[in-house]
Amino acid sequence: MKIVDIRLLNGPNYWSIQRHKIVVMLLDLEVLENSPTNTIPGFNQRLINLIPSLETHLCCEGTAGGFLNRVKQGTWMGHVVEHIALELQSLAGMDTTFGRTAETGKKGVYHVAFSYEEPRAGKYAAQASVRIAEALVKGETYDIEEDIQKLKKIADEEFPGPSTYSIIKEAQRRNIPFVKLNDHGIVQLGFGASQKRIQATIASTTGCIAVELAGDKAATKKILESADIPVPKGVIISNEEELKEALEYVGYPVAIKPVDGNQGKGATTEINTMQDALEAMNAAKKYSNRVICESSISGYDFRALVINYKFIAAAMRTPAAVTGNGTHTIKQLIEIENTNPKRGSGHSNVLTAIRADEATMHVLEKKGYTLETVLPVGEECWLKPTANLSTGGTATDVTDIVHPSNIALFERIARVIGLDICGIDIIATNLSSPIKETGGAVLEVNAAPGFRMHIDPTHGKPKNVAAPVLDMLFPHDNQGTIPIIAITGTNGKTTTTRLISHMAKKVGYKVGYTTTDGIYIKDELVVKGDCSGPASAQLVLKDPAVEFAVLECARGGILRAGLGFPFCHAAVITNVAEDHLGLNGIDTIEKLARVKAVVAETVLPTGYAILNADDDLVFAMKDNVRSKVALFSMYENSLRVKRHCQQGGLAAIYSHNYIVILQGSKRIRIEKVGNIPVTFAGKAQFNIANVLGATLAAFVSNFNLDDIRAGLQSFIPSPETIPGRMNMFYFNQFTVMVDYAHNPHGINAIGKFVKSVDATVKIGIIAGVGDRRDSDLMSVGEEAAKVFDEIIVKLDEDLRGRTPDEILHLVTAGIKRYDAGKKITVNTSECAAVEMAIHGAVPGSFITILTDNIAKVLQCVRELQQSEQLHQKEKEIGSLV
Repeated sequence: MKIVDIRLLNGPNYWSIQRHKIVVMLLDLEVLENSPTNTIPGFNQRLINLIPSLETHLCCEGTAGGFLNRVKQGTWMGHVVEHIALELQSLAGMDTTFGRTAETGKKGVYHVAFSYEEPRAGKYAAQASVRIAEALVKGETYDIEEDIQKLKKIADEEFPGPSTYSIIKEAQRRNIPFVKLNDHGIVQLGFGASQKRIQATIASTTGCIAVELAGDKAATKKILESADIPVPKGVIISNEEELKEALEYVGYPVAIKPVDGNQGKGATTEINTMQDALEAMNAAKKYSNRVICESSISGYDFRALVINYKFIAAAMRTPAAVTGNGTHTIKQLIEIENTNPKRGSGHSNVLTAIRADEATMHVLEKKGYTLETVLPVGEECWLKPTANLSTGGTATDVTDIVHPSNIALFERIARVIGLDICGIDIIATNLSSPIKETGGAVLEVNAAPGFRMHIDPTHGKPKNVAAPVLDMLFPHDNQGTIPIIAITGTNGKTTTTRLISHMAKKVGYKVGYTTTDGIYIKDELVVKGDCSGPASAQLVLKDPAVEFAVLECARGGILRAGLGFPFCHAAVITNVAEDHLGLNGIDTIEKLARVKAVVAETVLPTGYAILNADDDLVFAMKDNVRSKVALFSMYENSLRVKRHCQQGGLAAIYSHNYIVILQGSKRIRIEKVGNIPVTFAGKAQFNIANVLGATLAAFVSNFNLDDIRAGLQSFIPSPETIPGRMNMFYFNQFTVMVDYAHNPHGINAIGKFVKSVDATVKIGIIAGVGDRRDSDLMSVGEEAAKVFDEIIVKLDEDLRGRTPDEILHLVTAGIKRYDAGKKITVNTSECAAVEMAIHGAVPGSFITILTDNIAKVLQCVRELQQSEQLHQKEKEIGSLV
């Protein structure tokens, strides 16, 4: 077998609307195409022996063991690879259940699609599953545990910590979108101007002064003390002489810790001798030059969590410990405890594995123990000086027994420091009585407090502490989003996108939009080029200035990486016509429609899928959307629209030269087509259709009718507003039009306009796109022959895998198929072809340049127009002289 390609999708996609993270592997089975599993001796048993947990896979049979039954009966190796890839990730602790294998149209080559949680893990699973399948076919031994451990390591490295993950999961539950912004844990919640950001449990609402203050333990302690909050007696020191003075002032026992420490690093408690104090100071100075020496308060270690200045939870923390059994050494007891499946490295598990470090050795030494000591049965031995979960400690939830006085105190502390997400460390005999009465004290106030002890305590009831964070960031059920309008189709996407964006700007929104010529934020071109893919959509949705997003979505981006957004509020589907067929396994127009339907099926239930009722494939999309449906039609008597409106539906039609919206039986005249410049006085029929879709998008976005009319009237077609879409250049005696039409459907549409133009001769400059089928290239020539009196055939700069002779032959063959006597000129250079047409134009000519290199051709035409104007001025000056 050979892996031809691996693509990682992350968004609604061709394979699944709901499952956004999909690996799509293009797999060539080679000789195994002729060997289904039931023809390979012993394959079934070897597969079961290696991965017995595959027994749980349902497959299409819908019952456990369904997949293995398929293997026994005979299935192809791509299907086997799919299930191995899923199970590998599952065995590594990842939740992956979706898979599908489909033919590509080429014998022996399959699309193997399956879900993933982490991109690196998904790609690794794809590659490993092929290796495993090949080993099973050959009867070779294979160490699958190595792959499982590798996947676990990837998960440990890439997955967010438990605090971040809990917030993300809560956001998902509330349908608040999230985007990972970098590799340092910064996550965006929401889109555009409505977004908030978190890093661990620091939010974009958290004040930087408060974070700085919490990080300076001495400053925190001083502020708390001045607010009459009980804190341990203590001083800041930096050398041995100051330590001696501090010990005299504070008195034993003392605790010593770094001023800038966290997670208990460098902290030592219950110090009773000068020697121990000196060692503790040196340990603390590894983390901070300034060290706190303070009274060591007797009691238990508690953590209180305050969010948005409201008490949320409390936990009692116990240091990492082992309990003796009279047989094993402390070292062995640690090893046994670390086999607990709840323990793992870092923050990946509920509990952290215990590591016997320098702090452990110091604690044991004070007890007169070593790692080789055998503890008596039942004796508990603490292994750390602090109770942090990051060093192996455990937590017991005590939220429900905290005294109201303590709750009020904790909330006051958060306000005094100014932390909206605040962890407060307390030493006290208990929290069920006021700590001011029991002699307890506040040790620290923490920014970015860990949530693990609350969301998954070792003992007690878990608390959903992520919920109040989301309540704070997005109050009143706010989902943190902005209006998102998505547009797709074979032709008309860019014009529709720009028209909707223009209307949104007229309403007053700060608009971000993506097109095939660039990304625009508030009318500024921020990225130039074809930006109709998912990365471009994400750039817009990440921008904090954007209040309204309009996103053009091309077929290629959806297939390559999925949509760049999880949902939208409205989608306009302009049409589906034969284009790009034969690429990426999309070899029929029905499959192409399925790609485009991804956008429609992403619309929220409260939104609208705006569908072209005149296109059978687009109209059929209504049956699979979860949203409301609005239809548009160029025919006022469309039966589809009539039935839809009779049921109370929404539609837009072209009626008696007007754009009309229908709401059930209600008719709303929007504007006369002659007053809408982009329709060219109604001659550009395809743009009337685009206006219908755009008008509905504005209407369902609750734009005022007067604003919609004003937007339609003020959208003037030009190279600046819609580059490459019917851009007109008026020379002295002839006219030039530049357009992006590059497929038969587009040429047919533009041809209807050209036929309405009064001209002495109509000249077309056309090219064939190299990655299209032979029949498509011939159809381009044929459609052009129906429109133009003379045709100049040129070549695009990117031949996309074809030779010049191939492209020219197929396009000219298509022209001759329609009209063998048609005048054809070949000029392979694009600008040279433009110059040929313009320099040779006779009075009254209408020249149409069809190109995908819009910027270059516009520049060529502008320069020629400027040259003519300069020449005309020189003639006028000469005549005056």
